[in-house]
Amino acid sequence: MKKRKDKKNRWLEDLVASKSALLSAIFLLIIILIAVFAPLLTEQDPNHTDLRVRLRPPMPLEGASPEHVLGTDSVGRDVAARLVYGARISLMVGFIAVVISGLIGVTLGLITGYFGGWLDDVIMRLADIQLAFPFILLMLAVLAVVGPGLWNVIIVLGVTGWVSYSRIVRGCVMSLREKEFIEAARAIGVSNTRIIIKHLIPNIIGPVVVIASFSVSRTIIAEASLSFLGLGVDVETATWGKMLSEGREYITDAWWLTTLPGIFLALTVLCINVFGDWLRDVVDPKTVKR
Repeated sequence: MKKRKDKKNRWLEDLVASKSALLSAIFLLIIILIAVFAPLLTEQDPNHTDLRVRLRPPMPLEGASPEHVLGTDSVGRDVAARLVYGARISLMVGFIAVVISGLIGVTLGLITGYFGGWLDDVIMRLADIQLAFPFILLMLAVLAVVGPGLWNVIIVLGVTGWVSYSRIVRGCVMSLREKEFIEAARAIGVSNTRIIIKHLIPNIIGPVVVIASFSVSRTIIAEASLSFLGLGVDVETATWGKMLSEGREYITDAWWLTTLPGIFLALTVLCINVFGDWLRDVVDPKTVKR
């Protein structure tokens, strides 16, 4: 118990010492809280239209409406409400899809890296085939068949994102399985399952964390891209990518329609990458402290 407490305190000390990681963690926590408590933060319906207040600028610009502090879009929907509810979709897609792809990729990487053989050849050839297709084109092709929709997007992003996990984990496991402590474990009769769980998985956490952090960012951008192209979530669902798509026609007259969701999207992706890099340094025992 004391060891766990000391480890937790060390993590907190490292986080406080890294100003960029601390600011990123605070921003991500705020975005997560906004997404979770969206109904409590705004009384506006993100899909309610009112043409009488269309294209109202944000406060305190001239012509702004006190009821719509961040302005309205081309059909009178509240921009602030759509940003808040859009955070829900972006984070949900990003995290759930990464969990799915991580579970698939890490499992396959552990199996192929440790056991090798014909299964390794088959899975790695499948990975090579998938890598031959550009990521966005592959998603567009699949979604064109299964159709747009929130869970369709999540499943497609999750299933198509396993390759990077499996290749990195496979390489790490192939290096680790020749180490002395793995050979010693085999010599005393430790089962393969226990070796994988107790010895291999703790040693691949660092690389997996790095891949996952960048994958969350890439997945959020991919969802925004798909929504921008009209193949993302349902039409009535507010997302940052859909806001960018809908606001591009008014970019010269209503800059806030694209600027505000673009800022939120860029900052969220940047903070995830910065926090993930810090987390890699903390969880990887081989990392040299700078």
